[in-house]
Amino acid sequence: MGRPMHFEIHATDPEKATAFYADVFGWRFERWGEEAYWLASTGEGPGIDGAVLPRRGDPPAAGQAVNAFVVTVGVESLDAALERAAAHGAVVALPRQPVPGVGWLAYLLDPDGNLVGVMEPDPETPAPEPPPA
Repeated sequence: MGRPMHFEIHATDPEKATAFYADVFGWRFERWGEEAYWLASTGEGPGIDGAVLPRRGDPPAAGQAVNAFVVTVGVESLDAALERAAAHGAVVALPRQPVPGVGWLAYLLDPDGNLVGVMEPDPETPAPEPPPA
């Protein structure tokens, strides 16, 4: 069975991107030798690590369809993470919503336009209320 073991974030300005992910999620970065490649350590326990590297081409266009895997980052407080992200130039792409029995989920666009999921685990998350008739 193939399991994800590494992710890459393509960025127009990799050093700005590493600062964003360090400030918002507490990730640690280390440049890999002389390469334009910054290894990301995302924490202890279950999960994967990744890297940031220079983007080859234009950043994602506003409103374009998702064309890559989306990484979802677990956080203790979704609201606090979204506030930190906004303070560092991110934009909410999909506001906070319940995933019943799993947690609270939102999507944001990092300052370079990359889509990132953010989830606060909460097994008590209720189903959303149906819209009024």
